[in-house]
Amino acid sequence: MSTYYPRTKDLARTRKSLSDSPPSSPSPTAKNFRHDRVARLDSSGGDSTTDKLLGRTSSYTRRETRLAALNKQEEDSGTKDYKKMYQDALRENEKLKSRLQDSKQELARIRSQLEKVTQKQDRISERSSVLESEKREKQALEKRVSDMEDELKILTELKSDNQRLKDENGALIRVISKLSK
Repeated sequence: MSTYYPRTKDLARTRKSLSDSPPSSPSPTAKNFRHDRVARLDSSGGDSTTDKLLGRTSSYTRRETRLAALNKQEEDSGTKDYKKMYQDALRENEKLKSRLQDSKQELARIRSQLEKVTQKQDRISERSSVLESEKREKQALEKRVSDMEDELKILTELKSDNQRLKDENGALIRVISKLSK
């Protein structure tokens, strides 16, 4: 069994060339430049494919480790955010429930006031209708009183006329009785 140990110089070059490459998509000239470096490594002899695989594997492993750590941080912060969001939502719900309760109390108070005003208006309208009927009755009574006063005047005149006629009648009777004696 022979174990292959890569040359440290080639391995360092491979790692350096892989770590130097930008993480975003490179421009076409950068691709050509990298391709040229890889081609030079291949032509230097030895088992460069194994070197490339080891460099890529370690780079890949490091990248995966970084991504896993970032994902874990995001999950941790996500659960914290969800918890905070839940607590915020609960606080907001409590505030809204409190406002709703206050609004219900205010609505009940306003309805009570409206009912009182409505009852007052009903009483006022009843009073006004009673006042109207009382006014009509008063006018009718006043007319009746004025009619009775007129009748009383006529009656007084008739009484005085009747008394005058009685007096005249008595005087005539005396005159006739004197003449007949």
